[in-house]
Amino acid sequence: MARRDLLDDCVHCGFCLPTCPTYLLWGQETDSPRGRIHLMRLRRDHRESNSQSFVQHIDTCLGCMACVTACPSGVQYDSLLEAARPEVERVADRSAGDRAFRRMIFALFPHPGRLRLVAWPMAIYQKSGLQRLVQGSGILSWFPKRLRAMERLLPPISLDALRRQVPEYVRAEGVARRRVALLTGCVQRVFFSDVNAATMRVLAAEGCEVFAPAEQGCCGALAEHAGEQAQAIDAAKRLIDVFSRLDVDTVVINAAGCGSAMKRYGHLLRDDPEYAARAREFSAKCRDISEVLGELEPRAIRGRVDARVAYHDACHLQHAQGVRAAPRQLLRAIPGIQLNEVPEPEICCGSAGIYNLLEPDAANQLRDRKVRNILSTKPDLLVSSNPGCLLQISTGFQEDGTSVPVMHLVELLDRSISQGRRS
Repeated sequence: MARRDLLDDCVHCGFCLPTCPTYLLWGQETDSPRGRIHLMRLRRDHRESNSQSFVQHIDTCLGCMACVTACPSGVQYDSLLEAARPEVERVADRSAGDRAFRRMIFALFPHPGRLRLVAWPMAIYQKSGLQRLVQGSGILSWFPKRLRAMERLLPPISLDALRRQVPEYVRAEGVARRRVALLTGCVQRVFFSDVNAATMRVLAAEGCEVFAPAEQGCCGALAEHAGEQAQAIDAAKRLIDVFSRLDVDTVVINAAGCGSAMKRYGHLLRDDPEYAARAREFSAKCRDISEVLGELEPRAIRGRVDARVAYHDACHLQHAQGVRAAPRQLLRAIPGIQLNEVPEPEICCGSAGIYNLLEPDAANQLRDRKVRNILSTKPDLLVSSNPGCLLQISTGFQEDGTSVPVMHLVELLDRSISQGRRS
């Protein structure tokens, strides 16, 4: 369980309340950060009479870390939640269906090979028109909410993308000024390979040698966020082993949830005598793609892209990693871009790793709130730095009947650089 000194840092001032998504939805103290900390304290002191209440309110936390940004006392809610989630899994009295659904997620999502096998029939499901038929028939209403959410969140699958393999090495254009390794991810590698390809092109255009070892696996973020600590630790160790063989300056991440987990490997493996020091060294090298590009003096010419852009701050980038300025700096450097700030940027879109699968009702409410705020800026294009957020928000646009294109930040940069080469 969580350390007593970390729990006692919370003085219950309430600054976190306006930024907590679940408190905004339900207005219950137990669904706020300070309320959850109180439950953790009761649990630690063995004064809790209802363990299922503890499970329920920790389960419904998105782990967005908006409270960490808002807290004036420096409460380490990220560390508290990381300690609470394994305790939840230890005491939770879950139904057979709940346990089976969670097992299915962790048997599939962290394994790109398995995901790719599943993706082929899903691509046929989409391309054949069967998906439109199924969605229009109303038959999905017979399915459990979680399965309906999974079907709705299925991203557009390209058969060409499924066949494509990311190269293990891309040479820098011009004189190399940095050697970097790229995390290709799990879901990212299969469903968002275009983002990885764009990342490698942009890095190379800016003078980076890029390595993407084929043997890399899951970073463990999904497991850690869901309290599957042993699985998260195993994944972290394997990833450290793979990347430690490379002589690189930086490990580049283009998915915010992965980046927040990898930057905390030093904390995750702090008690491991073999990996503690290696984990700290590895985490120190981990940087979001926007941080890396923001540090480099631009070399590639940016071409004009005329668009009103709404930028969505991914929670695990703005709150967990504290990265807010770099993406905006990169967007403003593109000629023709008009950057519009979205109201309530600190509030989560409801994606939160696998939260939108496990808690679809709450996730949909937060998604719709986010969509309303985005649309109020009248954008031509939505940009974010996390594929999960883009997928979540795009389903909200579909539900609203709105056709606003969505792009990862690095895809827009790639388009601008490509345009610059033609001009």
